[in-house]
Parts: sequence; structure tokens; C-alpha cells
Amino acid sequence: MWQGETFDLTTISRELGWAEELGFNAVRVYLHDLAWDPDPAGFKGRIETYLGIARSHGICTIFVIFDDCWNPRPMAGKQPEPLPGVHNSGWVQSPGERIVRNPTSWGRLENYVVDIVGSFRSDERILMWDLYNEPGNSKLGEASLPLLREAFRWARNAEPMQPLTAAVWHEDKVFNPYQLAASDVITFHNYRDPESLESQIRELHKRGRPMICTEYMARPRRSTFEDCLPIFKREGVGCLSWGLVSGKTQTIYPWGSQEGAPEPMTWFHDVLRSDGTPFSEYEAAFIRNMTSGNSSCFIESP
Repeated sequence: MWQGETFDLTTISRELGWAEELGFNAVRVYLHDLAWDPDPAGFKGRIETYLGIARSHGICTIFVIFDDCWNPRPMAGKQPEPLPGVHNSGWVQSPGERIVRNPTSWGRLENYVVDIVGSFRSDERILMWDLYNEPGNSKLGEASLPLLREAFRWARNAEPMQPLTAAVWHEDKVFNPYQLAASDVITFHNYRDPESLESQIRELHKRGRPMICTEYMARPRRSTFEDCLPIFKREGVGCLSWGLVSGKTQTIYPWGSQEGAPEPMTWFHDVLRSDGTPFSEYEAAFIRNMTSGNSSCFIESP
């Protein structure tokens, strides 16, 4: 998405327009250090352009800085084509397993975080900085904790107006206490049934801070719009479902899907087909009904 050669303004605007039509007022978008590395000015220019497009659709953005999920060896340049039928076959980590395990290489990462967060530190179009997606995933475990801590330190040093966060995503006695204490806004992931979601919200409410579920919605696991949106609305918790348009990430397929798998009758993630038509007309109508009257999520400058 972020490399200069493949930065696709037409697709970005079209798909954010579809999000606007559904009543969504925020999206969560992943950055990548390897897109910044060769051309920081160009990368920031593309972020600026993207933010202008999102704002024109009434949508603010949560930017994700680092990520431990899926392919552990990211490379710049032309990206591999997705494996047919395989969930997230082309998704790459940032900065990747080798760098996570090598603190002597983190000087570049510090420059990246300070540059990006610092350059946009007072931009009201950015709702929040999500510093590290699912740290410790992909069998990295506690090897990711030092980089997580540094990410918070580097971002704090940039003095952003926007809140900082890193979502808790599984039961972990090492990561979760740190993430919940370090985050300005409590964020979490929940792909489980509605009963589990309600229980987690009750527990996190005890911390007395704003809350956003930054990942949910896996239909076969009973994490659906119909089951979960009423809970979020009743509890005053923001929420971002995984996926919008079925495309290269192939997250309509379930975790662990095998190459060549046929399109599932019930999609795992995603809401719209590549032409913008909904996977489920009933579901899309339900979303629009639940989001009607949504207020802006933009942070006003002090």
C-alpha cells in the first residue's frame, strides 16, 4: 500500500467511500518501516495524501507502527502474489523476526518512530497511534517485549497530541499488564463469542479509561456484527471490525486455510466484495442502522 510505485489513490478513495456509506467513521491502517526507509519524505507525503482522502470521507485513522503477525521476513519491492485460498498469505511483519531479536539494529526503528509520530504529532485526522499489533505473536513470545517497551518510549519522546496504545490480544501475564498500564486508551482484540466479549468488556471497564476493540468480527466464531455491535453500543466501547473489502489479504478465508480452498459459504472476515457489493445485504443494512447518527471521531486541536 505505502510504496511509491504501488500507492493506489483510486482504490484508497473508492474503498474509503464504501466505508463512509456503511457509516464507519474510523479505520485502522498499518504502516511499514521498509516503506519509510528508502524515502522518508516520500513516505510522509503519501501519508499526508492518504489522510486528506480519508478526511474527505469523514474518516479518521488509527495508524499501526509495528506488527508481529504472519510472514516474518519482510522485503521491500514487488510483493509476492497471494496464495489462492490462503488467509493473509501476503501479510508481512514489521520490522520482522530477525530485527525484533537484534536490538543493535533498532537505531533505524527509533528514527522511524520518532520521525512518523513527530511529523504528525498534532494532526487531528489521526485518532490514535497503535504502536504494536499483537506483540509476541508468530511464536516470538517475550522476545518482542523489549521492542514494545522501546516503541512506547520513542513515541512518548515525540510528544504526540494523540493517545498511544497497544492492544491486549490474548491471556498473557507478561505483556498484558505492561500494555494496559502503558496505553492511554485501552484497546483489545476479541474474536470470540458475545458472552466472552461482554465478560472482557466488564473486566476492562474496571480500569476507568476509554476503550476501543481494535479487532473483532469472525463470523464462524460467533463474532458477528449482529451479535457484537449492540454490545459495543450499549457499553460505550468503540470497535473496528477486521477487513472491509475482499482482496489481496484473502481474509474471507479462515485462519489456517489451505492453498486452493474454495470461497467459503460464510466469510471469515471482510464486508464487501471487490465491486463494493456486500457479502450479506442483511448484514450491511444492519451495520448502517447501527451506525446511523455516528458522530465525528476527529480530535480537535487544543
